[in-house]
Amino acid sequence: MPGEGGKTDMERVGLFSEMGYTTVGDKYVSPFNRPFNEAANKNRQMLPGGSKQMSHLQAGYFDAQFARIFEGEGYVNMNQVRRRFMMEQAKKNLSKAFLPSSGEKKLCGLGSYYGTIGGPVPYFSAQLRPRERYEAPGKNLYTSPGKKGTGYGYANITIGKQTSHSADLFDEPKLNYKKENEVHHRLLKGAPFKLNLYPREYFDSNPYFSDQSLPPIKKEEKKKLVSGPFKPPSPGKKAGGMKAGTFDTYPSHSADPYMAKLEKESSKHDGKIFHPPGGPKSRPVESIMALNVKRALNMKNYKMASVQSY
Repeated sequence: MPGEGGKTDMERVGLFSEMGYTTVGDKYVSPFNRPFNEAANKNRQMLPGGSKQMSHLQAGYFDAQFARIFEGEGYVNMNQVRRRFMMEQAKKNLSKAFLPSSGEKKLCGLGSYYGTIGGPVPYFSAQLRPRERYEAPGKNLYTSPGKKGTGYGYANITIGKQTSHSADLFDEPKLNYKKENEVHHRLLKGAPFKLNLYPREYFDSNPYFSDQSLPPIKKEEKKKLVSGPFKPPSPGKKAGGMKAGTFDTYPSHSADPYMAKLEKESSKHDGKIFHPPGGPKSRPVESIMALNVKRALNMKNYKMASVQSY
């Protein structure tokens, strides 16, 4: 039964009776223990016998009995056949095998005449001829001992005498020019002579040209900038809960009298909740596509029906 103020199941669905359930009361069967093909486990089945595998047994071959190729033949010994062949070949010999009087002589090393017909040849011997004793020639006549070096790194090895060292200043031409220039300026009596009638490049003289030296450049005095940042006379006040940053003073507190909350009026009726009457009830509705399929495909034309796509 529904709870207080609820609807029954029949009122929700809108049917006269509750729909039955097909699997109510059935025992749970695990999908792992369920056989893959239940029909294959019932009644007798056709057994083809299975595939055969290659093995040394007769069951692995197609024939029921092993067929031999040389069945019924006698055993042949190959050693016996070989000996018979050698005996037949020996009967063809007229006499014993030819043996030479002496075997071949082999050399025992390079340059050896063992086994040759003529023996050693004296002209090809490696022995040296007798020679006279060697006497070294005498040394040449030396007038003076040999000198070492080429003349650039060693002293007193040339034909003439060694030149004496003479001191020479490194900047002597520069110092001489400096002295001559000082003497020349000392002999001057005044500034160079300038004539006003001397021909010039232009008709009019340059008004901006002057022989006198320019006065020193005047430096403008820079104003001293304020190093520190600007600070107002007094910082702004912040509202800290006491109205210290406002223009007006904090208003005085007004004491309000304590008032009790109003109690809800008790209803004269019972404590049941009012439920409005139910509206139109709904029921399961099939889709338009399913209805069209049932109308187009029935028990009379299901064999000749054509497939349509929407």
